[in-house]
Amino acid sequence: MVMNINEQIEKLTEFISENYKDEIYESIQKGKKALIIDFKELARFDHELAEDLLQVPEEIIKASEIALNQIDLPEENTLRRIRFRNLPQTQKIKIANIRSSHLDKFVSVEGIVRQASDIRPQVTQATFECPSCGNSIKILQITQTFKEPSRCSCGRKGASAFKLISKEMIDVQHLKIEEAPESLDGGEQPKRLSIFAKEDLVEPQIVKKTTPGSRILVNGAIKEVETQLRTGVKSVRFDIIMEANNIEATQEDFSEVVLTRKDEEEIENFAKNPKLYETIANSIAPSIYGYELIKLALTLQLVGGVRKLKEDGTITRGDIHILLIGDPGSGKSQILQFIAKNAPKARFVSGKGSSGAGLTASVIKDEFLRGWSLEAGALVLANKGLAVVDELDKMAPEDRSALHEALEQQQVTISKANIQASLRAETTLLAAANPKGSRFDPYTPIPQQIDLPPTLLNRFDLIFPIRDIPNKDRDEEIATHVLETTQKKESYKDNVPSVFLKKYISYVKQRIKPELTKQAIKEIKDFYVNLRNSPSSGDIQAVKPIPISARQLEGLIRLTEASAKLRLDTRASKDDAKRAISLLTYCLNQVGIDPETGQIDMDRISGTTTASSRNKIIIVKEIIKILEDAGLKTIPIEEIFAKAHERGLKEDKIEETIEQLKKSGEIFEPKKGFIQRI
Repeated sequence: MVMNINEQIEKLTEFISENYKDEIYESIQKGKKALIIDFKELARFDHELAEDLLQVPEEIIKASEIALNQIDLPEENTLRRIRFRNLPQTQKIKIANIRSSHLDKFVSVEGIVRQASDIRPQVTQATFECPSCGNSIKILQITQTFKEPSRCSCGRKGASAFKLISKEMIDVQHLKIEEAPESLDGGEQPKRLSIFAKEDLVEPQIVKKTTPGSRILVNGAIKEVETQLRTGVKSVRFDIIMEANNIEATQEDFSEVVLTRKDEEEIENFAKNPKLYETIANSIAPSIYGYELIKLALTLQLVGGVRKLKEDGTITRGDIHILLIGDPGSGKSQILQFIAKNAPKARFVSGKGSSGAGLTASVIKDEFLRGWSLEAGALVLANKGLAVVDELDKMAPEDRSALHEALEQQQVTISKANIQASLRAETTLLAAANPKGSRFDPYTPIPQQIDLPPTLLNRFDLIFPIRDIPNKDRDEEIATHVLETTQKKESYKDNVPSVFLKKYISYVKQRIKPELTKQAIKEIKDFYVNLRNSPSSGDIQAVKPIPISARQLEGLIRLTEASAKLRLDTRASKDDAKRAISLLTYCLNQVGIDPETGQIDMDRISGTTTASSRNKIIIVKEIIKILEDAGLKTIPIEEIFAKAHERGLKEDKIEETIEQLKKSGEIFEPKKGFIQRI
């Protein structure tokens, strides 16, 4: 049985006075318009009152707002509304499970925002004046249609006879949320629910958390909405809408994570750990054995470098992009899943299940405004977070092209229908791809193995091959690790808890912005200059290989800054630079070594033709020109073999180069054993 209104107000006044005095003053100081109350605290205070809130929410919420006004508050009081959070599990229901029994009950639903209308004013109360007697008539506007008075106490009738003199308005917004994919059973379609938000729930700080793609938890009352048939008469079938009482973001980026003083002390103490890097790296995907350098790189990726705005207006990104290429069954997907679940804000997509529009943005028909609106994709939704893309090689080429602008310029430009917009995509990308032949081949350039354009490959700071090579000792260690982790939960006891790891990363990204010391700058500069000007080896070096480019230099700076950030240092030292150099050197040695010359060649990573191949092409073309100048129009292939052999080329390489020139259309074979230039 529901207690009477006076008893409700009396108990709520006592509850708020005893438990929320400090929160009230803090909220007023911050200019907030609503006081947020924890349902569990209300239930501990009075179980019957808490039960009434779940059964008749409108009545209790109104009583709580009256109770708030009865408390002695400062004159500058800004609080007008009461919001409730932390409802019991019994009130948390799936959108698909909402039934008529839930109408007018206080429930909690979770989902992903799919559409958000513009914020518009709505009339809540209108005041009219009677022209005959001058009487003021107030009409509450509680339905979707605007109501006017039908008669006055003086006897005057007719809605058109009364003059509207004032109206009270509030800001409102309609949201459409959809069930999260992980909550669905196989083959089940996600259901949607309309959310009606008003007043302080459409304040800028809340609206930032309810953009399309955001994951939110909404507490509120389910209401029925009348529908009309085409004939204009009311239908017996009603739609439903939730009138929101409180909206919380369930996934926040690093800047929104609130840290207490106790959290900060724990973080600062943890940063003093002499084995800081190893401890955090070992906590990355602990179920996967080994890959120490890859896990260290992922640790640095989570904190990132420093985003810089230069004087000329150009921006240098601080996000570190990493690509994992490897054999099937080597644990790539598990590493990606771990990062997606433990980063402060992350989006996970798979190559086959995503499109260019799904990654960047799409233009859709707006149900509320009857026009076109923008729906953000994964890279935009992961702004200030991390996007994880599995099976990158399985994506269609036209969809992959959408990544180019987002990775380097960190924005997505849309020009479709009547919408021209640039969306922010300050997103870190972690991607994984499988080689064409299932196994990584160290002798074949990467672009030929995973069918990715060189321009896209060049945007990754680090590219790691993950190879599954039989080795008795290592295989024994892996087997032992896997078997132990499946049997004992305490295997993970030395790892950093994921909750603390999120807080640590958020603290680092919020507070620490290191600068390079002179020693770090010298270390990076010396490495870059020495590597680019290392002595050439091999028989012929008509074209010198480029072992490192300016883009990798920027990557080194980002990695150095990330290394300093991880230990909460505002100055990146020489050791940080060495750590970054060791990671880049490992990657270059794994994927950039030309087996013919033994030198690092960036073209093996981001080009289609290596320097050694170009050298052979140049030599063969020179030989053809010399023979042509000697008067031969059609040149015997034997002559080319003889002269190329004199210049140090092997027969199989000469044949391969001639075939390559044929494919490019520079020469043709008019008759067997002879070639001619086109």
